[in-house]
Amino acid sequence: MNVNTPPHWLLRSFGSATITPAVLVLLVGLTLYALRQPGALMAGGQFGVMAVTLATVALGCAALTWVRPQRAGLSPPHIMLSLGFGGMLLGLLVDNLHLGPARLNDLCAQSAALGFFDSLKLHTEFLPGMHTGMLAGGLLAIPGLRLLRSHCGRYLCSLFVQNLMCSAWMLIGMTAGALWFSRLTLTAGENALTGMLGGMFMGMTWGMVLSVALYRGFFAWRDRRAKAR
Repeated sequence: MNVNTPPHWLLRSFGSATITPAVLVLLVGLTLYALRQPGALMAGGQFGVMAVTLATVALGCAALTWVRPQRAGLSPPHIMLSLGFGGMLLGLLVDNLHLGPARLNDLCAQSAALGFFDSLKLHTEFLPGMHTGMLAGGLLAIPGLRLLRSHCGRYLCSLFVQNLMCSAWMLIGMTAGALWFSRLTLTAGENALTGMLGGMFMGMTWGMVLSVALYRGFFAWRDRRAKAR
């Protein structure tokens, strides 16, 4: 089969690092819109909160592409971020059905007044689906990579360590982003839930960027050191 035939071209296009960030940004926007304070999107700053969140997530995806470039298809960090986002959104749906938006908003306002570790404990206790889904989605990147790229089976130990590090940084980013943005939006008199979720989405994306930059920087340093010997 000719590689330039439409089915192959479409497969490459929809599996690229261009389409995937757009889908992630769309899902974030739909989630924030669905959980917004009713009737307050255009009145007040909720539209601004959503716009800042979407722009920051999009910039994070662009930064991830720059830190970990890929000629075609998705890079391993993009696959992990996509699956992590998917698991996070599914878990959030479960948590929302269990608690409801009003209870989630109270939880967000309460956690904004706490320190990092207390806030992390509160989030994991009352939003177990969201955090479990994010971590599980990230772990699914390993078997997913084996299906998409058969040669990745030779590097499973390295992939697992990198996966754990990326998951840890995404979790840190989620909590730190939620604290920062929920406090900022509460100060401006906006909905705490929108601020917390927006901060989580931003923090998770940039946590992945930082993690990839760190381990790629380490490998580059190790290679330079080996060549200098």
